[in-house]
Amino acid sequence: MNEKKLAANRQFLMLPIDLDGVAELIELALDLRWSWNRRTDKLWEMIDPDLWKLMKNPWNILKTVSREKLKKLLSDPMFLTMLKDLVKANREDDENPGWFQKNHGESPLKTIAYFSMEYMLSEAFPIYSGGLGNVAGDQLKASSDLGVPVVAVGLLYQQGYFRQFIDKDGVQQALYPYNDPGQLPITPLRRPNGEWLRLKVEFPGWSLWIRTWHVEVGRTTLLLLDSNDSVNPPFHRGITSELYGGGSELRLKQELLLGIGGWMLLEELGIKPDVCHLNEGHAALAVLERAASYMKETGESFETALAITRAGNLFTTHTAVPAGFDRFSPDLIEQYLGKYAQTKLGISFNELMALGRLNSNDADEPFNMAHLAIHGSGAVNGVSLLHGKISRHIFQSLFPKWPKEDIPVGYVTNGVHIPSWNSSISDQVWAEACGPDRWLGEMKKMEEQIRALPDLKIWQMRAAQRKELVKYIRQRLGKDWAASGNPSHEIEQTCYIFDPNILTLGFARRFATYKRPNMLLHDPERLIRILTNTRSPVQLVLGGKAHPADIPGKNLILEWQHFLKLPEVQGRVVFLSDYDVLVAEHLVSGVDVWINTPRRPWEACGTSGMKILVNGGLNLSELDGWWAEAYSPEVGWAIGDGEEHGDDPAWDAAEANMLYDLLENEVIPQFYQRDDEGIPTAWVARIRESMAQLTPHYSANRSVREYTEKYYLPAAANYLQRSANNSFFGKKIIEWNRQLKEKWHSLRFVDVKWNQKNDQYDFEVIVYLDDLNPDSVVLQIYAEKDPERGPIEQPMTQIKQLEGDPCMYVYQGSVPNIHPVEYYTVRIVPYFDNVAVPLENDHILWHH
Repeated sequence: MNEKKLAANRQFLMLPIDLDGVAELIELALDLRWSWNRRTDKLWEMIDPDLWKLMKNPWNILKTVSREKLKKLLSDPMFLTMLKDLVKANREDDENPGWFQKNHGESPLKTIAYFSMEYMLSEAFPIYSGGLGNVAGDQLKASSDLGVPVVAVGLLYQQGYFRQFIDKDGVQQALYPYNDPGQLPITPLRRPNGEWLRLKVEFPGWSLWIRTWHVEVGRTTLLLLDSNDSVNPPFHRGITSELYGGGSELRLKQELLLGIGGWMLLEELGIKPDVCHLNEGHAALAVLERAASYMKETGESFETALAITRAGNLFTTHTAVPAGFDRFSPDLIEQYLGKYAQTKLGISFNELMALGRLNSNDADEPFNMAHLAIHGSGAVNGVSLLHGKISRHIFQSLFPKWPKEDIPVGYVTNGVHIPSWNSSISDQVWAEACGPDRWLGEMKKMEEQIRALPDLKIWQMRAAQRKELVKYIRQRLGKDWAASGNPSHEIEQTCYIFDPNILTLGFARRFATYKRPNMLLHDPERLIRILTNTRSPVQLVLGGKAHPADIPGKNLILEWQHFLKLPEVQGRVVFLSDYDVLVAEHLVSGVDVWINTPRRPWEACGTSGMKILVNGGLNLSELDGWWAEAYSPEVGWAIGDGEEHGDDPAWDAAEANMLYDLLENEVIPQFYQRDDEGIPTAWVARIRESMAQLTPHYSANRSVREYTEKYYLPAAANYLQRSANNSFFGKKIIEWNRQLKEKWHSLRFVDVKWNQKNDQYDFEVIVYLDDLNPDSVVLQIYAEKDPERGPIEQPMTQIKQLEGDPCMYVYQGSVPNIHPVEYYTVRIVPYFDNVAVPLENDHILWHH
């Protein structure tokens, strides 16, 4: 941290910066690199071992420690040398070229703005709920590792997501502790004169003042906004109070702050992103403010500005069901965005509503944020192979004449940031096998390196991690039970709960009915037999929250609470309350098998099971989300048949029995089948293959590289091309769109002929294009999806223009005769170089 920045934040820091070395401690504490890079752990432990073990928050340690202790430590040459070396190592990490600089340093991509409603970065920074924040946080960390130039934008919540407390009756209680900014590893953004950078956003009847904050995530920057400014009225100060709390109006206000306020902040800081990545539809309003910013800069209309800026926008959807998208009533949109549309965008309210509607003429249809994101982006992706397919089905209504295979939704399967989720024990094994820089590049040799690990090494790693988990569970349960008011004799029993030598199953995630967290309880007696088998016993650790308003979800937790109190299973099943990053880190490092039972296809991706891979855990999961593409028999186990069955109770029961059968007949026997050295060789072989095959692929390293090469680089190039030369190409696209809209209804097929020649069909087509430029369309011979080849979309070649009628053109093309000729048809689709069709223009004309 430079001296100017340090001085600007002096009043906020309230630390003895006059002491030599404190500035370096602050620099380390305010860089969240410590949340995944363990090299600073010893330093913080030396300052306050108890607080470090309890909170893992270096910033809070610095704010708590006495001046006298700091002075004593900083006078110790060993401590001071360690501190200087750590600061030097961090600075070298910042300066050394990463994967991006080495491979794409000369590209036009300079900055990606990443917008998300939540970020899971550390247990010290509770502004997350679950999966969405997990993905966002892990992608920021991986971007830092790889040198991908990301600036992220989010909200700073006063309370964040609720904290869970299980009372003595087993009922979930919701707590909302205050997030004191002074105890979080953040600093206020300051103007050059030291003034706190605050933004003013016009709300109906009020001007809302937004405070801004800066978070260092290694080489990546996270900018946060919050409404808790004393100048705001009370009902506005609470806009950023809870994550996913309140009603529809509060959610809209939060999304206004994130999308519109977030882009305003980038402008205020002089940051001009080439690419804007919308992590879910919550951030969709950023596309409007980005267009408004372009209008202000160039004087262009909203239509032109959107056509240009959308090329640089990417929308990632994480939602597997249409009901999951945010929708707002027309009245609410008019209240908060009606004036904005007219005065800042120069469009009518109806034109604004059309961007968020399926039917622009339906005055009662709500405004759908996912639809706005699609209408304002140049690319859309789901978060797994299966989710891409599901999303094409969900959004097909926006492209009604197009086949499902052509719906413009791709996919990038999520990955987890491996250094954040591997234990110190597994980290050492990976370092010895694959080297210190294993997660900073392309990981090409890791499979063969992990396959070379001996059985004993892997088994010792697993045994040590399971032992650490049992130790943590005992300590954690003792505190939880004491807080819940359990009798002292029961609390004492937590010292003996669980056995570090027993097969340990884990299940932890949000408790919602579609995740079917109680599938294991389908037949309680059978589960009891599984857990208490004296020859091959099993223990089960559970965790997870139900949304405070989700009564069925809370009842699912209560059902487990009742079960684990049964005398037969006491000590074999535990529920760890307040599932957060810290609890997750312990679980994913120690459990032997991670169980996941969502109702297919409602798990868009799921990342909890990915976190155990690096630690040698195995997955037993529904064939949904990432596991649908990752599963093979040598790396884990699967339930389900790979098809959708809705919420059929009979199918739920059938899958529960599959789960029991797998545990009884495959999982448990294989764990306890040992060789002469006491090693379960078949089990270890499965671990080795899971680590080798899956860990590198389902890492955020791979997913961020894929986003960069598949989406960010093309988006930046396309945006820069459209905006160059006074928006020349952008204006051409507008003109092309207008001509197609005006002329499309008059286009028609005049004649279609074909003949068979050798192993192909030759087509000749005459089309009437009115006076439309034939370069603005393309003719294709089309066939539906072939199981082996995929859909056929064979472009046809324009042969001539008919002299007798200059509006008619002759096209020819050929396709293989692998199907009857009736299998094929001909279609006309729009064409403009680097324009995404049908995303940006959904016209299509079929011959049949």
